[in-house]
Formats: sequence, structure tokens, C-alpha cells
Amino acid sequence: MKTKKRKTQPRRKVRLVAELDTPALLVDLDVLDANIATIAGACARRGVGWRPHIKGQKVPEIVRREIKAGAIGITCAKLGEAEVMVAAGFGNILIANQIVGAAKIARLVDLARRVRVIVAVDDAGNVAALGAAAAAKRVTLRVVIEVDIGMKRAGVLPGAPALALAKSIAATRGLCFEGLMAWEAHAVRVADPAEKKRTVEEAVGALIATAEVIRAAGLPVKIVSCGGTGTFPLTLAIRGVTEIQAGGGVLSDVCYRKHFHIDLPYALKVLATVTSRPNPRRIVCDAGKKSMSGDMALPEPIGLIGVASVRLSAEHTTVELDRDDTAIRVGDTIEFIVGYGDTTVHLHEELYVVRGGKVIAAWPIAARGKSR
Repeated sequence: MKTKKRKTQPRRKVRLVAELDTPALLVDLDVLDANIATIAGACARRGVGWRPHIKGQKVPEIVRREIKAGAIGITCAKLGEAEVMVAAGFGNILIANQIVGAAKIARLVDLARRVRVIVAVDDAGNVAALGAAAAAKRVTLRVVIEVDIGMKRAGVLPGAPALALAKSIAATRGLCFEGLMAWEAHAVRVADPAEKKRTVEEAVGALIATAEVIRAAGLPVKIVSCGGTGTFPLTLAIRGVTEIQAGGGVLSDVCYRKHFHIDLPYALKVLATVTSRPNPRRIVCDAGKKSMSGDMALPEPIGLIGVASVRLSAEHTTVELDRDDTAIRVGDTIEFIVGYGDTTVHLHEELYVVRGGKVIAAWPIAARGKSR
């Protein structure tokens, strides 16, 4: 009796990074995991919850790694992002933004029927609208008050104004007051370590004091949430903070390291192809503003000697050198360290996962374009 030979599946060809079509967004998996471990470990040592902000990540696979490392939940900037993450299987989501308007509030209430979702408020009229919609659907909607501690964007002022809004929430059917959130963003660019520490402590101190004022009035404050990547090492040390939102640092970029002074290694890069060499000192690549942003910091080419300037246009990056270089030719590829991940990731459809110069996976950027 003849034995049937088993059909062997053809081995999948492993792609090298240099073989990718460009522009391509890359993440170094080992560096990503190390950065996740760094932030998760720092939070665990301080006994503070980590709720990473995914506005710059937008990738469910990254969130899975963060949850596995100990994150208690996630923070989203937009309702659309939260919907994507719920569809991917995540709950315990803070929407660190105000949700306004009948259409969005209806979506929020529907989401709250499925998972634990918390939303920020800073307006009594919005509180009333959220409560009415939640009560009509027999849903309890969890809310935190956004407090302006110096950023001068959204939020009520610390102290009495926050207390008044907390009392309004507590008295509104359909709502549950969970606590406070803020963002000490005005401190991130302070270069002097002592001055940065003072600025963060003053700002977050106002948030902690506001929580105590509200507790003294008889209302529980379970959540005191703040701290982004640019401040989290300092924010973690302040007693009374229950969770931090640092998220972008797991990818890291030029802005976080050079402008926000956070020492996390670069995980995020963009691969580009050299499409023109007009002269020995100019290199033109196929990745421009539509592939990597330059709003917070310019991307930096890796491996080029004597870079005098980097200029982004819509579809091109032009690198000017301070010396002649004829070794780099049309068709070669160059990797750029991303200037600012939060305004770069959403420009791409997939994130190529790299280890040792090989592409081992491609993760969909599922929350790209979810700005509603």
C-alpha cells in the first residue's frame, strides 16, 4: 500500500526591510517592547495605574502588548478611536475629551452599554445633555471633570468651579462622577530639570488639591488622571495621582527625546526611497508631509554624514549635505527617525513590524482617520 505524500506548504518568503515599497512606516519590535516595559514598570513601582493614550498609536496590536504589560485600560482622544478599540476587544476606556452634540452623545451611550467607558466634561450644559441621553437608555455614564491646571485649553478652573460641576454631575440622573483629569502640557518643553519639576508639581498639585476639596464636600474621587510622556517620570512621584496617560513614548520620536527631554529609544521610523540626486549634496526621497510630519520636530535621516538641512514638501523630503556624497544613488533606501509620531502614524494604513532587518508582521492602523 502506497503512502500518500503530504503536501508541504511553500515557505513564506521573509521580506527584508529594504524590499518594502515606500514610503513605509516601521516599528522596531524589540525597542517597542522595551519602551512599554519601561513605562509599565515605572507605574508599577509607584503603585499608579497606566492608562496609555492611543491617539498617536492607533494600533490594536500595540494596545494588546500594553495591556499584557500591566496597563489598566486605555485613553482615547476621540469617540471614533474608542469605537475601534472596543471592536478590537478592549474596554475600560477613558475618552479624554468632551463629547458634544446629539449624534456623538448617542454613540457614546451605545458604547457605554457594551463596555466601561469614561468621558471628560467641563460644561454644565453638556452634563445635562449626557445625563438625559444616558437616562433615556437606562445607562449609567461615567464622567470625569477636566481641570485646567495651566495648559489653557479645555477644562474648568481648579477648586470651587470644579466642585460646583462635580455637585451638578452627582445630582444628574444617568451619570456617575468618577473623578478628575488634566494634562500639564505646558511643562513638557521646560528644559531645566529643576524648573520642569517645579512646574509639574505646581500644576498637578492644583489637581490633587481640587480632588481633596471635592472629597471634603462628601463626593468620592476615584480617578485622578494626568501625566503624558513628556512629564510622566515627574508626575508618577506626586502622591494622589491614581493613573497616568503616557502613550506616545512607547514609539518615541525626535520631539519626545529632544524637545520633551524623555530618554526613551526610537522605535518608529519611515523608510523612503531616493528618487533624485540633482547634485552631489542633495538627496531627494519619496516620503514628504503626506508620509511623515514636521510640525513638532523634523524627521532625521539615519546613516547620512554631514546633514545640513532637511526640508519636507507634500510628496518629497529634500536632504542637503555639507559635503559631496556620490555613494548614495537613485533607488537606494533611507530610514528616517520620525519627528513626531502623533501626527505621523495616522498617515499610513499599516505599521511594518521589524526585527533584525526583517519584516515579521504588518499591523493595520485601525484607528486612522477616526477623528469624529
